Amino acid sequence: MTVQPRRRSRAGLLAPFILVLIALALWSVWWVYLAGQVRERLEAQVQIANRGGWTVGYQKLDVGGWPFRVRVEASAPSVRAPSGHALTAPRLVAQAEAWNPDKWVIVAPDGLALTRAAKGVVDIKAPAIRASVHGLTQRWPNLAVELAQPTFVARPGAEAFPISAAKQIEFYLRPHLAPATEPGAATSVDLLFRLIEAQGRTGGPVRGMAQDGTLTAQIETVVEHADRLNGPDAAGVLSAWSRAGGRFTRVRGELQAGESKATLSSGALSARADGRLEGQLALQAVKPLPAIAGLARSGGGGVNRVGAAGAVAATAVTGGAGDVDLTLMFRDGRTWLGPFALAPAPKLF
Repeated sequence: MTVQPRRRSRAGLLAPFILVLIALALWSVWWVYLAGQVRERLEAQVQIANRGGWTVGYQKLDVGGWPFRVRVEASAPSVRAPSGHALTAPRLVAQAEAWNPDKWVIVAPDGLALTRAAKGVVDIKAPAIRASVHGLTQRWPNLAVELAQPTFVARPGAEAFPISAAKQIEFYLRPHLAPATEPGAATSVDLLFRLIEAQGRTGGPVRGMAQDGTLTAQIETVVEHADRLNGPDAAGVLSAWSRAGGRFTRVRGELQAGESKATLSSGALSARADGRLEGQLALQAVKPLPAIAGLARSGGGGVNRVGAAGAVAATAVTGGAGDVDLTLMFRDGRTWLGPFALAPAPKLF
C-alpha cells in the first residue's frame, strides 16, 4: 500500500504577501486622502487670499508622488499683493513625505520673476531656489528660504536692481525664542537675513560702497506684533502692520563692503506712513571712509552726492581711516549721518 505524502498548506507561504497587500491598500487609501486634503486646502487658501485683495493663481495644479511622497506642481503660479508687488514663476514644485506632511520643501527650478510695482520686473535665476517650511500646526511655522548664486536682471524698461548677483541669499523666520512670560513673546517672530558676497550693478550705490568689491550683510531682529501682518491694503501687509504698532526690535547685524566693516545695533526701528524706515542705528565701523566715499561717487539710487561728500569730510576729520563709532538716523524719509543726508531711507513697502 502506497502512502500519499501529505500536502502542505500554502496559507503560511501566502500570509506575508497578503499582509503586504493589505498594508499597501491601507497606505494607498491614506495617501489618496492626504493628497485630496492637500489640494482642497491649497485651493481654499487661494480663495481666501483672493477675497482679501490678493491675486493668486496658476494655470495647472498636479498632485502626485505615490506611494511615499506628496508632490504638488503648479505651472505658471503667480502671487500679486494689493500694493502691486508680485512674484511669478514658470513652475513651482512642493514636496512632503507622506508620513510627515507637516514639513514641506518648495523649489523654483526655472527661476522667478519679481514685479516691483511701478519699478518694473526683474528676473531671478539661480542653480537653486528653494524654501522649507515646517511646524504648520504652530501659530508661526519655521520658514527658511535660500537662493544659491542668484543673478538679477531687470527687464527692458524696468528700473535697475540694486545688485546684479550674489554668492548666497538666505532668509529665516521662526517663533520668537523667549520665555512665555515675556510681554509680546506670543505675538513676535525672529527674523534672520543673510546677503553673502553681493555684487552691485555698474554705477550703483552698492558697487560704490563696496569699492568695486562685494557686499556681505547679516541682519537679525525680532518682529513685534507679527499677528497684525494680515491686513493688506494699497501698500501691502507691512503698511497695515506698521499702522497697528508693528516694529523691529533688538536689531543686530554685520556689514562688510570691500575693506570697510561695521557691526550695527538698534533698540527699535519702525516705518513711516510712506514705508520709509524710521529710527536710529548705531555702527561700530572699521575703515568706513572708503565705503562712504564710494557711495558719494556712485550714481542713481537716490544718493545725495553733496550730503555724502560732506559726510566723507566729517568722517575723515573724526578718524574715518580707522575705527570709529557712527550713528545713522532714518528720519523724514532720508538716511542721515549727523547733519548730512546720504540717501533715501530704506523702504519697507
